[in-house]
Amino acid sequence: ISKVARIVSIKGQKNITALRANVARLISDSRDGLSRVARIVRDLKDFSRAEKGDWQWADLHQGFDSTLNIAWNEIKYRCTLDRAYGEIPRVWCVPSQINQVFLNLIMNAAQAISQKGSITIRTGQSGDEIFFAVADTGGGIPAENFHHLFEPFFTTKPVGQGTGLGLSIAYGIVQSHHGRIAVESEVGRGATFTVWLPVKPKGTLPGQANDDKDSG
Repeated sequence: ISKVARIVSIKGQKNITALRANVARLISDSRDGLSRVARIVRDLKDFSRAEKGDWQWADLHQGFDSTLNIAWNEIKYRCTLDRAYGEIPRVWCVPSQINQVFLNLIMNAAQAISQKGSITIRTGQSGDEIFFAVADTGGGIPAENFHHLFEPFFTTKPVGQGTGLGLSIAYGIVQSHHGRIAVESEVGRGATFTVWLPVKPKGTLPGQANDDKDSG
């Protein structure tokens, strides 16, 4: 058999045309994926540089209720909701950013519930700090994932169901407010994310120089 015939035979066996088409599609998909990642990273950087002048005394309960009204259509078919609000003072913060933290925790809790479950929101005060906690009855978080929860792009959700940025963004906002996030979870028994924030930071208030007015 001639070399040309052998090449033609091998080409037919390996379906080179189909492979070439697949490679082109894979390259195109990879480029699209890289572009999407680049856009997400840009958006994350833009978010981290969000307007810092909008600091004010805020009623967090009012903000949470507004946020729940927006999110309710996304979660009402899989969750019941219990609001166990305590007594908390107004907090010096950027309300839109704290609402973003709250929204991310609510959506994370809802997505952790595969069929039917419940979400409980608690608020309260301890000393100079307030807290809000979002607890779900979802599948819980394996211990090996705890150290990765707030890393950008880390997600346990199926492909196409989340970017892995929600908790990372929430963590960054809480840090910028001199607060912290605590996580408790047991596999099969749900998870609780608790955000602690100072009623007002020590020293000069962010966004308002030399302002020492009472939070009311």
